[in-house]
Amino acid sequence: MKPIHAGILLITATSSLLIFYFWLGTDYTVSWSNAYTSIFALRSKDKNERNSTHDNIYTPNDGYKQDLSSSEGIDLLFKRPIWERPSPNSRMPPIEAFGLTRQMVASRAKKNVIVVTFANHAFLDFVLTWVKHLTDLNVFNLIVGAMDTQILEALFWEGVPVFNMGSNVNTIDVGWGSPTFHKMGREKVILVDHILSLGFEILMCDTDMVWTKNPLPYLARFPTADVLVSSDQLVNSVDDDQLENWERAPGAYNIGIFLWRPTLIAKHFAKEWKTQLLKDDLIWDQNGFNDLMRKQSGPSVPNENGIFYAYNGSLKLGILPVSIFCSGHTFFVQALYEKLSLRPYAVHTTFQFGGTPGKRHRLREAKLFHDKPEYYNVSNSFLSYRSSIPDELLTGGPHSIENHFKLVNYQIKQVRDALAIASILNRTLVMPKLYCRLDRLWFGHPGVIPGTKTDQPFLCPMDHIFEVDDFLFLLLHKWIQCKLSLKYVLRVWFW
Repeated sequence: MKPIHAGILLITATSSLLIFYFWLGTDYTVSWSNAYTSIFALRSKDKNERNSTHDNIYTPNDGYKQDLSSSEGIDLLFKRPIWERPSPNSRMPPIEAFGLTRQMVASRAKKNVIVVTFANHAFLDFVLTWVKHLTDLNVFNLIVGAMDTQILEALFWEGVPVFNMGSNVNTIDVGWGSPTFHKMGREKVILVDHILSLGFEILMCDTDMVWTKNPLPYLARFPTADVLVSSDQLVNSVDDDQLENWERAPGAYNIGIFLWRPTLIAKHFAKEWKTQLLKDDLIWDQNGFNDLMRKQSGPSVPNENGIFYAYNGSLKLGILPVSIFCSGHTFFVQALYEKLSLRPYAVHTTFQFGGTPGKRHRLREAKLFHDKPEYYNVSNSFLSYRSSIPDELLTGGPHSIENHFKLVNYQIKQVRDALAIASILNRTLVMPKLYCRLDRLWFGHPGVIPGTKTDQPFLCPMDHIFEVDDFLFLLLHKWIQCKLSLKYVLRVWFW
């Protein structure tokens, strides 16, 4: 039998799952082992080159003290409504006009609260998505930190409030866990420390999350808390919208979403956290936060449901409920908010397996990523289908590894056939819903995490079965011209 070969076109469909363009051919086949070795050697080389090029020139900037230099800059930066673009004939103010000053924050803050994220140019589409969700929720008290001049200029011309962080950071995706990634994390604590010193409450967010409901009224329900933080806890300790029970929620605090109030103890903690990170480049900012905050846990603050003493015994901390301030697991795998009949406030793309492309795709699966209409324009038609899966594969027998892969491989074969039909008809395939019997995690587990509300089987994200980041990496490095074997592209899940 002649092998089937596949190429991939980066398109997604509004039904939420990644689309592939497929063709048949037999010109060149890359063996399983050689392709695996070669692509990951190339990925490693690519990351090393990027990091070695930029790590030595990156230094966190602790100097947000510039003032605006012109009345024109004040009008453009402080008074213009969000999404109102500057006139094409206008000139961009000098870089000095974008300093993070008290005047800038005050012009955007509401009830003394400012919502903040920051990014380099590689995450421009994430930033625009983040801003779009907030403004659709009528939240306009926001500003975005620009880590390079490319994103600063892009956001300025899009009409998004932006300030210059002066980071001189590379404009590409530096990759989770890389030295540059850790150095970028220092910017977060520097921002928190600075904005607290200006006297404002700050809701700091990573760019790989989106808001689905205005969080500010919820956060205002807990005015005595110095800090409210999200969590990587996978088992909910409450079934309503109250703060997590801290005694039953030992999971790591996730600093991708946290609110700070400008109290003396919060400022003291921020300064100690900043000092800790700037002294040691090897400490991940989130680990540093957890280490300091967990110096003491408890007791509970009297008459304050869910708030407890942490750090040195005087900082009042609350853990945001994982069912509605969702991680990538509680939202995409457990669908915890649905099971508890709650409406989520936030979706953070943690617990996924495709790097930055995987985060982007997770949001697209949930129809939460903001793509321009032309993104979905294709020259040919679409082909979609509804999977027909025997009940025996879904629920028959124990939920074992063998039965899991029987289900997964059955669906892969359906995708293979659909890709062939789409190729013959010159159509773009819309991926179907996919089901798993076992969870996918980066550590050993008994199939699903005990105590979670993960169904078996469950509707699983695409990156539980397909390597989304590899597809896009192949495109980037033009491996697509080699017509890689479909067996290789799906290599992880053939068993």
